[in-house]
Amino acid sequence: MSVPARAYLSIGEVLAKLRNDFPDVTISKIRFLESEGLIEPQRTPSGYRKFTNHDLDRLRYVLGAQRDQYLPLKVIKDHLEALDRGLQPPALPGGSPRVPRVASVDGVMTPESFNDQSDLRLSREELIEATGLAERQLSELESYGLISIRGRHYENDALSVGRAVAAMAGFGIEPRHLRAFKSAADREVGLIEQVITPLLRQRNSEGRERADEVQKELASLSVALHAALVRTGLRRMR
Repeated sequence: MSVPARAYLSIGEVLAKLRNDFPDVTISKIRFLESEGLIEPQRTPSGYRKFTNHDLDRLRYVLGAQRDQYLPLKVIKDHLEALDRGLQPPALPGGSPRVPRVASVDGVMTPESFNDQSDLRLSREELIEATGLAERQLSELESYGLISIRGRHYENDALSVGRAVAAMAGFGIEPRHLRAFKSAADREVGLIEQVITPLLRQRNSEGRERADEVQKELASLSVALHAALVRTGLRRMR
């Protein structure tokens, strides 16, 4: 999606916005931080820098970390890389990025629970550490299709699935026992797809927006129905 022209800031406008909090900042400083790879503003065809609010936020983070924490640029760059992957920077020097908690499958699921939340990007080692899964368990989950990698990283859903499976392992439940969950979820997705496909075929923004609303609504109803059926089944055991 193209960004409106005035969504961009010139280097002079960026400088003016930073000056209140960082009176010593200069254009040369901003250019230096760009040369070190901490920001990557776009360029006009004539070569002028075009900064976004994201660039401005990164500059605030860099300048604040230098001034308040006396962090070297290499460490700040590592912090930014962690933030870009949805992680929290290390609490202590030399530490590892921290994985934030993500929404659990517990509690009430609403349509908003199915908004795209794929900002988190974890390495295999980070996913194992954050979930408590063993390497063997993760490989099994991947072979059964319960967890998948996108590109070079795992996303929010992989973390949620991994944490749930690791907790269930404490009750003797292994990944191979969970293939039915994946099959049931695939059938539910297929049913939702049948409903929204006619809306997507309209090939206009209204159809796509309505398809997105219906998809989220049906997804939350599907989870609610599943939970109700499980509760009903458990009552029969009493």
